[in-house]
Amino acid sequence: MQSIETYLSEYAESHKNPTNQWVHNICVPAITWSILGFLHTFVIADVIRLSHLFVLFALIYYCFFRKALIVTMMALVSGVFLFSFQFIPNLFWTSIVVFVIAWIGQFYGHHVEGKRPSFLKDLTFLLIGPVWVLKKVFPRIDAC
Repeated sequence: MQSIETYLSEYAESHKNPTNQWVHNICVPAITWSILGFLHTFVIADVIRLSHLFVLFALIYYCFFRKALIVTMMALVSGVFLFSFQFIPNLFWTSIVVFVIAWIGQFYGHHVEGKRPSFLKDLTFLLIGPVWVLKKVFPRIDAC
């Protein structure tokens, strides 16, 4: 497994165009929200949903980078997303619509950029994208 700095640097290579960056700053969180929203509609036990297991898996993955701030911030963002689902009518269909629209945006951004999405090379980048967006807001997120 590479370091988070290496992953973020490699991710940044196909996200240099300002338009593509702007699109990703909106669409990556939207895709993350929509995936969690979709998974949230599947109940495993009384209070456990598939989204909870996915968040747990992702946070364990982020722990391997040994960057407490990344784990903390991703846990907070995930918590806000999970909390928001109680206010969304028809969460299943809303998540699907948001997912499709956000991916159209992503592919438009990469068309403008002229480079293929990073996840086509390595699926790991699907979990790196949200950290890359957070790094825009909190530039030192990978330092701690």
